Amino acid sequence: MLLKLLRTYLRPYRWLVVAVIFFQLVQSIASLYLPSLNADIIDDGVATGDTGFILSTGGLMLGITLLQVAASITAVYFGAKTAMGLGRDVRRSVFRRVADFSEQEVSRFGAPSLITRSTNDVQQVQMLVLMSCTILVSAPILAIGGVIMALREDLALSWIMVVAVPVLLISVGLIISRMVPLFQSMQRKIDSVNRVLREQLTGIRVIRAFVREGVESARFDDANDALTDTALKAGRLFALVFPIVMLVLNLSSIAVLWFGAFRVEDGSMQVGSLTAFLSYLIQILMAVMMATMIAFLLPRAVVSAGRIGEVLETESTVHDPVQPVERLTAPGTVEFRNVSFAYPGAEDPVLHELSFTARPGEVTAIIGSTGAGKTTIVNLAARLFDATSGSVLVGGVDVRDLDPEVLNAQFGLVPQRPYLFAGTVASTLRYGDPDASDDELWAALETAQGRDFVEAMPDGLDAPIAQGGTNVSGGQRQRLSIARALVKRPPIYLFDDSFSALDTATDQRLRAALDRDVADATMIVVAQRVATITGADLILVVEDGRITARGTHEELLETSQAYAEIVESQLSAEEAAA
Repeated sequence: MLLKLLRTYLRPYRWLVVAVIFFQLVQSIASLYLPSLNADIIDDGVATGDTGFILSTGGLMLGITLLQVAASITAVYFGAKTAMGLGRDVRRSVFRRVADFSEQEVSRFGAPSLITRSTNDVQQVQMLVLMSCTILVSAPILAIGGVIMALREDLALSWIMVVAVPVLLISVGLIISRMVPLFQSMQRKIDSVNRVLREQLTGIRVIRAFVREGVESARFDDANDALTDTALKAGRLFALVFPIVMLVLNLSSIAVLWFGAFRVEDGSMQVGSLTAFLSYLIQILMAVMMATMIAFLLPRAVVSAGRIGEVLETESTVHDPVQPVERLTAPGTVEFRNVSFAYPGAEDPVLHELSFTARPGEVTAIIGSTGAGKTTIVNLAARLFDATSGSVLVGGVDVRDLDPEVLNAQFGLVPQRPYLFAGTVASTLRYGDPDASDDELWAALETAQGRDFVEAMPDGLDAPIAQGGTNVSGGQRQRLSIARALVKRPPIYLFDDSFSALDTATDQRLRAALDRDVADATMIVVAQRVATITGADLILVVEDGRITARGTHEELLETSQAYAEIVESQLSAEEAAA
């Protein structure tokens, strides 16, 4: 998966990669040439006292060194540009893929894991590319070139390289093979830490309300300690690398000096050649060490690339139509025809052969016990899921055949748990219509019964809204969410238990305002409170995923025992409170 990812996302940067290879080649050749010049200075300059030769060769070495520095800086610059560009492109692709996911795929991966995959996992691949551009290109050139140049200096000492290089490679390879499963475990445990932390930050009020700070701290500590233990195991193995490299390097250097001294003594080798041979051996071993650094990054990058590829290769269960329909035959209608829905892996369907029609100018209410499938009906209408069987029609067209932009333009969705993005009141409301004027925003707030509390804010429409709307109350969040849908002015409104945080008086005023201001729209209202839906044109009683009764409030009181029991229980509660 890593190779596939690199082939795909490095293609736009192929000329930068070519430039990196060229400058790394220049740097490596310069590095290989310097020890040989140094040997010439020792053997042909210092030994003979030729000052002119020393100065001219030293000047050449200085020029080569400057060229080496310039080439190295340029290679690192182009390598960094390549790595950062690749990281940006991969993150963009992951984000766009996740944005196309249905609720089903998001739930399968989990939000914390998707966040980790688009940040930490991308960073691992990005770091591999950066290190490869700055190290991996030069390492083989230095290793192979160093062997050739060392053999030129003295063939008899080459057995030291034959022993040292395989020992180093085998030692490092054994360590890396044990680190791969640890890296896989680390990424999963990062997901776990992110999941626990996200839950605790989101549910901080619940934690404090139930005095569970100690329990949640212990829960976070468990996840954090598990990650720390795995990271420490990987760190201990990594800590063995440099002592092994230095041990092999020092033993090899001692062997070169020891056996080289005898060759210098008997006249088979010059002192400069011995110095150059030692320098080339060090270069070879350092090149191997640099390659091992890439080898340590590689396993984690492979794991991360696999996790990224899993997201990129996951197709949404909600597919765009091949030939999308853009014209609606019955604008404003929502029709369910024998719709059933089951979650993947579930034993029983959530919905069983539902059929009903919601029309413009009418309010269709859905009521039932918790877990009856009410929210699933709303999600199917908005095509957050696709029906397992049957058809959902919007505007007379099956949602699976409808152009996604046309479909999305039909709905103003107010979810069960309203979510507000960070910004201001105005930016929150303009999420429904970016071009809405201030007057339109105030009109939507007035209908949603939110004008009073927004006017009471010091900055009015410019008042700040925290991420998730945590700086406003639950009722204010709901009213802002309703106003956001009203600003869009869609032909169909989906209210998924959107009035639950409102008091009875506000609820009544809001319903009256909706009847007045959006009377021509189609409304589908999921409610727990009977008082919210008594005026609905059609009430559907849903139990265990089936519509068990339908009709107006008065009709259901006479024909549906389940509905009558719901009404009776709520009236009894209100009377008891009075």
